[in-house]
Amino acid sequence: MRYTAEFCDREYNARAMIPDHPAIFARWARVAQDVRAHAHARLDLAYGSSPKQSLDVFPAAHADAPLFVFVHGGYWRSLDKSDFSWIAPPFVERGVAVAMLNYDLLPAVSVHTIVLQVLRALEWLWRESETLGFDPSRIVVGGHSAGGHLAAMSACALWPQWDPDLPADLVAGVVSVSGLYDLEPLRHTTFLGPDLALDEAGAFRASPAWMTPATGAPVVTAAGGLESESFKAQSALLAQRWPRNVVADLPMPGRNHLTVVDALAEPGNPLFEAALGLCRGA
Repeated sequence: MRYTAEFCDREYNARAMIPDHPAIFARWARVAQDVRAHAHARLDLAYGSSPKQSLDVFPAAHADAPLFVFVHGGYWRSLDKSDFSWIAPPFVERGVAVAMLNYDLLPAVSVHTIVLQVLRALEWLWRESETLGFDPSRIVVGGHSAGGHLAAMSACALWPQWDPDLPADLVAGVVSVSGLYDLEPLRHTTFLGPDLALDEAGAFRASPAWMTPATGAPVVTAAGGLESESFKAQSALLAQRWPRNVVADLPMPGRNHLTVVDALAEPGNPLFEAALGLCRGA
């Protein structure tokens, strides 16, 4: 398909499609700050050398709990793990520990570097599982938007080639909310393309849709009913390309690109229940 900048900007500039996005971001930050002030958590643990290579852990009551790792979005260049602390309490209350990842942002580093940082964070969590109090065989990775891309990339990691003592199935499941699996259209956007700085080959190498998952780990995807057709098509593409892995693609009616991730912290919502099911089944 030949992409034009006009088409790609219209389909992928999520903030332009959501006039009240500043209010949504402010609500997330306000609720997250309250959670961080009152929850039992270990904050800003370093997994790498730069300040952004840090994570928060919200432990569950039992040391054999599964771990749900959340990777924030923001088109690889904005937002912060601290904006999403509100996702943790509903999981913790149901016996699932939660980790929130940060990573260096565009344009200071490349998307390829960000992918490697997320993999390094997952390795660090696996190695620190006893100290942090969770079961290293039950790590489920979730993410929203660009974070959904990074979560999907983690399912393709060849962990024993990274380090021989790592298990091939280090990632036991993936939940990707409004994820980006083919980066080719993103490089044509005017609002993101210059910071993304990918050529055709680089976009291909960074696109999980054109990779093979390393294991049969189950994958759940979701996209809001109010999102652009291109965001919905991204989920459909992954289901087509990963038929062994994608076990559900949730339509999430009435949700836009931002409010869809709210459902990840709403017990009883199909998205929350699917994520909880992956954690408990991992």
